[in-house]
Amino acid sequence: MNTLTITQPDDWHLHLRTGSILKTVVVHSARQFKRAIVMPNLNPAISSITSALNYRNEILQALPKDSTFDPLMTLYLTNQTTVDDVKQVAACEFTYAFKLYPAGATTNSDAGVSDLIKIYPILEAMQQHHVPLLIHGEVTDETCDIFDRERIFIEKHLITLVKQFPELKIVLEHLTTKEAVQFVESSPANIGATITPQHLHFNRNAMLVGGIRPHYYCLPIIKREHHRLALVKAATSGNPKFFLGTDSAPHLSHLKENCCGCAGCYSAFAAIEFYTEIFEKEQALDKLEAFASFHGADFYGLARNKTTITLEKYNWQIPNSYGADDITIIPLKANESLSWKLK
Repeated sequence: MNTLTITQPDDWHLHLRTGSILKTVVVHSARQFKRAIVMPNLNPAISSITSALNYRNEILQALPKDSTFDPLMTLYLTNQTTVDDVKQVAACEFTYAFKLYPAGATTNSDAGVSDLIKIYPILEAMQQHHVPLLIHGEVTDETCDIFDRERIFIEKHLITLVKQFPELKIVLEHLTTKEAVQFVESSPANIGATITPQHLHFNRNAMLVGGIRPHYYCLPIIKREHHRLALVKAATSGNPKFFLGTDSAPHLSHLKENCCGCAGCYSAFAAIEFYTEIFEKEQALDKLEAFASFHGADFYGLARNKTTITLEKYNWQIPNSYGADDITIIPLKANESLSWKLK
């Protein structure tokens, strides 16, 4: 197969940042994706309708004039979120969900929720008003091994959460473990999950063997090989619970390459190509369109896209960096090659 045409995909988990970084990276997502769920963990956090709409306008202003890319906005769930905030999100045509970050779990998560039980009234309102909950599923207990944080979050919190709010739509974001796959598979239809390209392509050796490679460092952290294989099996299975979410997270190179580097992999420049490689290796190219273009839209109750994209079998080298002037962003697999390219 030399070309592959599929319905234009959507990215159901994307970080765009703000300012100059936004202007650098948004064009990469817009050239391949029709829509994207935009994460709210800026500094300060996007925690109100007003800030979400202002952020959406900034994104739209950064797009090429002929772009039809549609940013789907989310609000940051905090200890101060109110039932009225939930009602406003439900009523606004541009806001689609709340994002739950346990306090301290990842980049700009200091404003996150410190006690899940205290926000139960908010979750009840979200269930009532059909507003999805997007979860960064990790505990932040300092005594917990970082490679176990996702599994422990499911055991200690998520199982109870699903029982307490049986009609609440929940997306467990960026799965990294076999246990998370099994949890989603065994849960009701209102529980879905996104899977990133880095967790499909790499195990933790890519980050640690032969020296520390900071551009493979993300949260939740890349795990062992048997976890990667479980994610690949889930993504290529055709199960509608699993869908594309890059978690593409740009950071300036000097903030990644230092003694306390930021978490996040930048993959948006070739996201669909990364996924296509995996699906081809698994002889599952016939399942790519559903994973990338149908499952997420169906889960969110949105219309499937009508436009298409075409990929061609073409070996090309990933640049060393993206950006200009004071913006330098090192992409995932910089200076290495990919075997598919968006036409």
